[in-house]
Amino acid sequence: MLGALPALLTYYRRIKMSETGRYTVVIEGNAKQAAADMSRVLDIEIQAEQEKLAAFKANNDYPFWSRKFLERQGLHLIGTTTTWFLLDIAFYSQNLTQKDIFPVMGLTHKAKQVNALTEMFEISQAMFVVAIFGTFPGYWFTVAFIEKLGHFRIQLMGFFFMSVFMFIIGIKYKELATKENRWIFSGLYGLTSFSQTSGQTAQLLFYQQSCFRRG
Repeated sequence: MLGALPALLTYYRRIKMSETGRYTVVIEGNAKQAAADMSRVLDIEIQAEQEKLAAFKANNDYPFWSRKFLERQGLHLIGTTTTWFLLDIAFYSQNLTQKDIFPVMGLTHKAKQVNALTEMFEISQAMFVVAIFGTFPGYWFTVAFIEKLGHFRIQLMGFFFMSVFMFIIGIKYKELATKENRWIFSGLYGLTSFSQTSGQTAQLLFYQQSCFRRG
């Protein structure tokens, strides 16, 4: 019951927010409303140009399953899907290796040393620690710097540094997976989560809000 409260509060706040200017202009075709919304947010006067918008929509009005879509967006779609396919294999497959990673970090015992209930509690505790020191800071980094660095640069940084940290962990795993190097391993793993969240995941959430309506 209590777990539903944050979701309800978030939903209430979202339905009170106006649509993004991009959605209002491109999807709804309402330049006047978009100009009014952006003027209120930026505290400056923005003039609506409905005629230019009408011409833009006429030139970009084509169905998803069409040759025009394939010509304009086909390469982008293929690039996006293959990138996320490879990311899912490389990063999210870590869920299968948590039983090996968390004991190395000193966050859990090995599975054979504890019962099932204790193992579940320790894994939940370890995931909480990783989220606090890696995942959440990544989100807030993007919130703080997205307007200064831009979407593309943050996403590129995320992919690059996540690849570097995972490459180091993979190549030097045997040397790092020792008690002496526990803190180095933990730092690299945390930075991997930070980079993945600040770059790919955060950008995915931002793009959704820009392109799709909240309902």
